[in-house]
Amino acid sequence: MPGIAIPYGAYWSTPFARWQGTLSHLHSLLFAAHVARDALARRGIDPGVFDGGVLGTTVPQRHAFYGLPWLMGELGAPHVTGPTINQACATGVRTLATAAAEIAAGACQTVLTVCADRVSNGPMIYYPDPAGPGGHGAHEDWVLDNFARDPFAKLPMVATAENVARKYRIGTAEQNEVTLLRYAQYQAALADDRAFQRRYMDLPFAVPDARFRKTVATMQGDEGVHDTSADGLAKLRPVTDGGSVTHGGQTHPADGSAAMVLTTPEGARELRRAPIEVAVLGFGSARAAPGFMPESPIPAARRALDAAALDIGDMDAIKSHNPFVVNDIAFCRHFGLPPERMNNYGCSLVWGHPQGPTGLRGVIELIEELAMRGGGRGLFQGCAAGDSAMAVVIDVRDAAR
Repeated sequence: MPGIAIPYGAYWSTPFARWQGTLSHLHSLLFAAHVARDALARRGIDPGVFDGGVLGTTVPQRHAFYGLPWLMGELGAPHVTGPTINQACATGVRTLATAAAEIAAGACQTVLTVCADRVSNGPMIYYPDPAGPGGHGAHEDWVLDNFARDPFAKLPMVATAENVARKYRIGTAEQNEVTLLRYAQYQAALADDRAFQRRYMDLPFAVPDARFRKTVATMQGDEGVHDTSADGLAKLRPVTDGGSVTHGGQTHPADGSAAMVLTTPEGARELRRAPIEVAVLGFGSARAAPGFMPESPIPAARRALDAAALDIGDMDAIKSHNPFVVNDIAFCRHFGLPPERMNNYGCSLVWGHPQGPTGLRGVIELIEELAMRGGGRGLFQGCAAGDSAMAVVIDVRDAAR
């Protein structure tokens, strides 16, 4: 996608906290605006530079009807408008694709994409039905009821993982092996006092109260990541009778936010924190057969690679949103990759799943991994509810060379 750039360092993520934890009291949109104001100031970026914005959020909060314009006003850019997007866990990359399209069309020059979700304390929604028995309507728990059943495929999300596990003949032992690998890779991000995460995460992280007037807690990093061992995984039983997927081989719901600036190459040179060029080469979107969600990143990745005129062998780094470790195993089987070729420094299987921000953090980590190796090309891919997926290919280069 020529002409679309990401200013190096003009992005950030909060630590992610397991749901009902340290971030569970915060309104996700106001929290994202609070974090963005501070992050922009730290990076020396004036909110006045933005002429467009995209908000990604998947769990409604009070007054979320006002979406992106409200958030931009709160973070100091009341002149900016734009869309609010929900594509479940593919929301992060979808916001990037939307921002890139706005820039490519000439509608905007510098766009801030923000993804924010609080899975904790999800809303209970009531749908009035005057024609119902006694005039009663229907209700749903926005988070739990939708985790439990896809209304089109008519099965819970874990069943999609079982379907893909059976198709690719992925047993529990293999899932446990790759899960251990993913946790070991995450440990590399914690080395040297979380040196890798500090490249994009402002740590220690001050947690505000619900009114954003004082600090009530401090997070040193992600909260709720459990110690994992081969013996511990082996003791876990499959979630469903006759299945293979255990709680150890799937992620946990979480809360957090992430953001990224997209602009032109000229704009990126003005806003970047170091002489590193980050270009967006192509996006891909796809949908698997009903009930096969973990397989959907395969065609999405192929479309992103085709858009970039590249192949999987051209990728120097690959990251995934993997709510189930089955995702990664199926992807590697299809493309002929060893599992260790993916997800250096961590992934959502380990650090959690706040839905909208999940993929955006994965793209941020992909950029930093490529920058650390002196440049290269990378692929991020991830599935989402509705058996859908998004993928993006980026190029990172050391402009000082």
